Amino acid sequence: MDLTVGPNAFFWTAETVRDFYDALATTPVSRVVIGEWVCSKRLPFWQDEIPGAVEALLAGGKEVAVTSLALITLKRERKQTDDLVAMGLPVEVNDLSALRHIPEGTPFWVGPMVNVYNEGTVNWLARRGATRICLPPELPLPAIATLAKAGAEAGVAVEVWAHGRAPLAISGRCYHARLTDRAKDSCQFVCGDDPDGRDVDTLDGHAFLTVNGVQTLGRAVTTVARQINALREAGVAALRLSPHVGDFVAVAEAYAARLAAPDGSGPDLVAELRRLMPGAEFCDGFVRGDVGSSFSGAAA
Repeated sequence: MDLTVGPNAFFWTAETVRDFYDALATTPVSRVVIGEWVCSKRLPFWQDEIPGAVEALLAGGKEVAVTSLALITLKRERKQTDDLVAMGLPVEVNDLSALRHIPEGTPFWVGPMVNVYNEGTVNWLARRGATRICLPPELPLPAIATLAKAGAEAGVAVEVWAHGRAPLAISGRCYHARLTDRAKDSCQFVCGDDPDGRDVDTLDGHAFLTVNGVQTLGRAVTTVARQINALREAGVAALRLSPHVGDFVAVAEAYAARLAAPDGSGPDLVAELRRLMPGAEFCDGFVRGDVGSSFSGAAA
């Protein structure tokens, strides 16, 4: 079992993107997905950094894929999807309509926004050309084990969302713009003010969600730190880490150290994550079949 870093969900400056991927190229992760998967309006601000980032990551020995949007609606977004295929890298599909742009027989990856909930879907995607599937973050361990087995039989590597605020929904509306009394078309890119998302409460004041432009995320940071042994036994091929602000390189290294522990136990990853992400809430309820925002008290 190794590590994949998924695409950055947030709106960062071009300089921040450049520094992030330059640093990531030196980490012990096996592969990286790069590109814009939340809002196509953000892409022009940092797309010129993508070729250099891909070059640095490949030079660092990483597999690299480019992501589709999670919601493709506009003509220019369809054109952008065509352009992804022309890059010559695997495309990670986060909207099934992207398959219209990928020729039959061309290998592709599947991201966590595609609802892969059963063996039939795994097999259909495998026949279409999928070689990797990152499962949606809400699946419990028994379902993960079933899908990992189906993936192995179909020749598809199955990944699990292992670290980061879980992507729960995508919308045609922009919550960030609405929170600042702006229309989506004149949002003034207010999401850039919140490089790790903006926390929101429910109407009754319950701290629950984070908004990121048109995307809804869980507020707590999902981590499978306490389920790594079980996921390995279930046949999961890779753990997916989602970028966040802070020392993400150290976070990736902490997961890598835990995976490399020869006795299967290793360092206390939860304690290390709490040190690296002070003030963050953590959760692992989905993988345990519990309330998603809950966090286990079991020993690592």
